[in-house]
Amino acid sequence: MRKASRLFEIIQILRLAKKPVTAAQIAVQLEVTMRSIYRDIAALQAMRVPIEGERGIGYILRPGFTLPPLMLSIEETEAIVLALALLERTGDTELRRAARQVNRKIAAVVPEPLSQTFSTGALHAWGTVAPVPDAVDLALVRRAIRDEQKLSIDYRDELGNATERVIRPIALIYYSQTANIVAWCELRNAIRNFRADRVEHCEAREDFFPGQGDRLRQVWIDGWQRPIA
Repeated sequence: MRKASRLFEIIQILRLAKKPVTAAQIAVQLEVTMRSIYRDIAALQAMRVPIEGERGIGYILRPGFTLPPLMLSIEETEAIVLALALLERTGDTELRRAARQVNRKIAAVVPEPLSQTFSTGALHAWGTVAPVPDAVDLALVRRAIRDEQKLSIDYRDELGNATERVIRPIALIYYSQTANIVAWCELRNAIRNFRADRVEHCEAREDFFPGQGDRLRQVWIDGWQRPIA
């Protein structure tokens, strides 16, 4: 998690907490070290965010501190609720968890009776739920797309042929049965689609493709009909 996102999350955790929260509890929730949390708390306090407390006891956010409101209409808020419900149908574990967190955060700040939309599950998205891929972490793929980082994958196509690929991921498409990774394949020297459920191994490489993501996405858009790898 990037530092800017982590600082925002710490504020949200403290804002929603009903009692002091320790650095250890925040570290577990954000999956970082306690040392990182101590540095982040100090950084927020330096930015005059009214956080009080100390190590070993816990931290609180002094009442009255608020983040800028989004000023969403009822229809816009309901659109977000339904979009979050649709994320539950993907095989992306991290996005599912993030959707639930967003839902809780919005429910905590919207006025009654709109909060009932969140607390009672008034809006639902129904349909097939995609299974979580066995051998590829979709969160890793999304980070690689954002950071323009290459991935190494072991892939087995629909005929059962196995290959090792180095790819430059540029997009991720979620279907009801699986997710497709759109990438520039260095083996084929072309854009290819890789079904996540056919990936047998995936890991991030040390090399990147900075500044190429937008150009490769345009190549993909310019020729929508591409064969499945």
